[in-house]
Amino acid sequence: MKSYYSLGLMSGTSGDGVDASIIQSDGVNTYKVILNKYFQYDEYIHEDIHWLISLITDSGDLKYFSKKVKKLEKTITLFHAKVVKEIIKESKININLIGFHGQTILHHLGSRGSDEKISKQLGNGKLLAKLTKKIVVYNFRQKDLKNNGNGAPLAPIFHKLLVNQNNIYEPVIILNIGGIANITAIGKPWGGLARIGMASRDIGPGNCLIDHWMRKYHEKYDKDGLIARSGKIIKSLLNKAIKIEKKIQRNHNLRSITSLDIKDYITRVDPVFTDGLSLKDGAATLTEFTALTISNWINIYCKEMDCCNSGKKTEVIVCGGGRKNKFLLKNISKKIKHRLVSIDKYGINGDFVESQAFAYLAIRSYLNLPISFPATTGVRKPCTGGIIIKNF
Repeated sequence: MKSYYSLGLMSGTSGDGVDASIIQSDGVNTYKVILNKYFQYDEYIHEDIHWLISLITDSGDLKYFSKKVKKLEKTITLFHAKVVKEIIKESKININLIGFHGQTILHHLGSRGSDEKISKQLGNGKLLAKLTKKIVVYNFRQKDLKNNGNGAPLAPIFHKLLVNQNNIYEPVIILNIGGIANITAIGKPWGGLARIGMASRDIGPGNCLIDHWMRKYHEKYDKDGLIARSGKIIKSLLNKAIKIEKKIQRNHNLRSITSLDIKDYITRVDPVFTDGLSLKDGAATLTEFTALTISNWINIYCKEMDCCNSGKKTEVIVCGGGRKNKFLLKNISKKIKHRLVSIDKYGINGDFVESQAFAYLAIRSYLNLPISFPATTGVRKPCTGGIIIKNF
């Protein structure tokens, strides 16, 4: 099969910068990492992203703030164009495709009292193609949404390739801790929707609540979880947060929604944590809440996976920025009965799994291959995605 050089560009919910990865892949069975590099946004872009996210809660807000949205979209696209030119110059690779995820500012799936499904990523694919003179694949979530899917998670098909190519023991769960945490379960095919041996869903907050709390005190994040480690858990607040989490999950399950938005938690859980609470105690309580939510879902999936794979013990492999929070991982490990390891121990850089995934998804979209499945996003049938632009 023909192999392609693809550059994946990913900016997560932290809004701090762009992860860029060049891979070589046929879009099916093989991939090779050529180069990974991180490009940090300047402080103004970072602040504008979070300011705009705080303003926009639905499609009406997108229209009302359309001028601000377009202005920031152009700024972000120009930043990505510089990234492309720099990484191509450094790698000296003739890139065939660019997988341009863009910056998510709204991912609303009817989970806050509305049936509206919308996922908005800032990024002008036409402008990026014109500036870089490369084929750009972007807007990956729209086809899935139009076919009754939830638009996320989209990385599972790449997770499955990672497991297969790196001889990782199955059954396995890939736990990605970004702003929202999600899991991909991979193993012997089991019943229902997971007949392909792969299932995925968002499971709750990853970094979003902790990071949001830290930003209140003018900190970007809790490095290694040291601030949370020094605080104490306020059980009354923890119990309130747990009750809210149960309502969020129940509402999603009633609507068959398997994808979550950081605002599902920031608008509901964050108000519980009042201004009088100390930085340390708030961080400790939110870290415990996050660990509880993640571990509960891991235990549910591991129990099913163990049963469906002849009693073999499921391993949990963690990737994403949240894996660097040592205190969070320690708390998760205490609450699960299965081995929790960093994906880096398999020689895979856990910082760039998502950017590599969108490089891979760009190739699959270009080849008209499916990138989402009933067992991953709830889409009606396997669905390709990504708008392909050649604007030069």
